[in-house]
Amino acid sequence: MSEHITVVQDGAVLRVGFNRPEKKNAITSDMYAGLADALQLAQEDDAVRAVLFEAEGDMFTSGNDIGDFMAGVSGLSDPDATPPVMRFLIGLASAEKPLLAAVQGGAVGVGVTMLLHCDLVFASETATFHTPFVDLGLPPEAASSLLLPRIAGHQRAAEMLVAGRKISAARAYEFGFVNEVVSPEALAETAIAAARDLAARAPTALRTTKQLMRPDREVIIAHMKQESAHFAELLKSPEFREAGMAFMQKRKPDFSNLG
Repeated sequence: MSEHITVVQDGAVLRVGFNRPEKKNAITSDMYAGLADALQLAQEDDAVRAVLFEAEGDMFTSGNDIGDFMAGVSGLSDPDATPPVMRFLIGLASAEKPLLAAVQGGAVGVGVTMLLHCDLVFASETATFHTPFVDLGLPPEAASSLLLPRIAGHQRAAEMLVAGRKISAARAYEFGFVNEVVSPEALAETAIAAARDLAARAPTALRTTKQLMRPDREVIIAHMKQESAHFAELLKSPEFREAGMAFMQKRKPDFSNLG
């Protein structure tokens, strides 16, 4: 298990936390492996009835650790490989037990798209949500191009995925992927109380209901893999190269002569 992912069993709730606040909880391959292992543990352990994602520091997660991500991009283009990030994402889509999240600060990239697989999401009034994939010359991931339009509607999904706008917790609530917005002081207790409540409910009925609410898991996973193939292809594109150079040079990317 990664030292930057905390996994604590709190009664029947498995609390899984991002714990790399000094790096804005940027996610490394090792952290993805830890997240995937935690979901597998929850799946296999009958004593776990619900999973709660949380984080330390002022960011939920800033998304992928760029340096670590670039070192491991080759695995994304191998159709026979299942890199840790895909293990985690498939684990989210396959989860039979309730998934909850407590978002206390900024959520970027996969920090947003993972929430689309959660059953209940609680956000602090100070939380923000940003999916700047197109700004990086990349497509969305985690089946977000399928799930976000379902949840929020096409135009609102386009606001995030196409226009790359950062939205507030109140706006995320309007979009439908946040259940409740609370004060920063109330977030942790609100989320754990909800997780304990679900964990106390009839487990087979809960799993069956969740399965019936999302019967097309295989479609979601297939869409996720399709996104990943496009992602791997665009990692080799001039657009991604320009976005990367702009990021390092702290300037706005110029795509005017590309495409």
